[in-house]
Amino acid sequence: MLYYLFQYLEAEYQVPGARLFEYISFRSAMAIILSLAISTIYGKRIISYLLAKQVGESVRDLGLRGQSEKAGTPTMGGLIIIFATLVPVLLFAKLENIYVILLIITTLWMGAIGFIDDYIKTFKKDKEGLQGKFKVLGQVGLGIIVGSTLYFHPGVTVKEETNEPAPQQQELVDSFQNIREMGPELKTTTTTIPFVKNNEFDYSSLISWIDPALKNYAWLIFIPIVIFIVTAVSNGANLTDGIDGLAAGSSAIIVLTLGIFAWVSGNIIFSDYLNIMYIPRSGEMTIFISAFAGALVGFLWYNTYPAQVFMGDTGSLTIGGIIAVLAVATRKELLIPVLCGIFLMENLSVVLQVAWFKITKRKYGEGRRIFLMSPLHHHYQKKGYHESKIVVRFWIIGIFLAIVTIITLKVR
Repeated sequence: MLYYLFQYLEAEYQVPGARLFEYISFRSAMAIILSLAISTIYGKRIISYLLAKQVGESVRDLGLRGQSEKAGTPTMGGLIIIFATLVPVLLFAKLENIYVILLIITTLWMGAIGFIDDYIKTFKKDKEGLQGKFKVLGQVGLGIIVGSTLYFHPGVTVKEETNEPAPQQQELVDSFQNIREMGPELKTTTTTIPFVKNNEFDYSSLISWIDPALKNYAWLIFIPIVIFIVTAVSNGANLTDGIDGLAAGSSAIIVLTLGIFAWVSGNIIFSDYLNIMYIPRSGEMTIFISAFAGALVGFLWYNTYPAQVFMGDTGSLTIGGIIAVLAVATRKELLIPVLCGIFLMENLSVVLQVAWFKITKRKYGEGRRIFLMSPLHHHYQKKGYHESKIVVRFWIIGIFLAIVTIITLKVR
């Protein structure tokens, strides 16, 4: 909203400083400052309100050290993250931008699913919360919305380099005075393959090899892939939210990395210099990412050990959904196994534990375990590590994975 106000003031009255709002870098900086302020200052008020409403965590006895002390800690803290994200976005982002619209829908959609789950656990005293099939149904629904929008919306395009000059093409002169000509905006299902020299892959090729005419039906491949990514990443974030500060801190690292990808992919000069896909209008996601990262870091003020509030499914499902949409929108979804390695490890630890238990029970009559407990962070708790040490070490691994992800921009 402030973007449009200052745009008007600049056009009509040439107010000094109004042009600053034209720059993504300035609006991103303002978004992260405001989100930090909201999450830290107003976060305390939200926590007090949750305490007054007795929205306390009901902790199951898993035999973990210090677990009983967490009983009664307010949950639904994801509301802090959602509120601190959306307010700066509404103030500083271009609200007609299709990527921003998708991210706002994702935040509200996944936040609603998580809120219903937390509400059932807290007020209905049902520790199971929302049934798994309804969670998955909600994730699939969001995947359909996101996949369909990214595939069919005319504003979701890329520009590619061309060697055939045409009147409508624009010329770019980089720092080395080399001229690179860009073609018109194209609708395509192309994505990025990491660590490969010619690192672009078109999903339509998975179906067009049968018959070239089937390329028009690439949505039959693309939308299910988006559904899978949204479901997998949101569940991964949900599983990671098990000890104080782990999910919020790990997610902040991931989101800031995606912010770099969004900014360079939406900037025609930097995408030219790095020789990566140029995605028009995607740079606007940087404002959302900045606000979201600020909200996550601000939430950590109250969520680090010993936590004064838990994010609950209201936060964890929202975080996972946003990260998934950001990865797909920046066409870096194939980097998720690396960038979201923490989520992947947590997911795999549960899958392997359950699968091995069932196999050994069928074979030996008694189920056996690979880990002392899953998800993985509980395994280390069982081994006697303090949860603060586990969290910081997971953050360090997350930073390492983020650096590896960033260098894929040049290492091919």
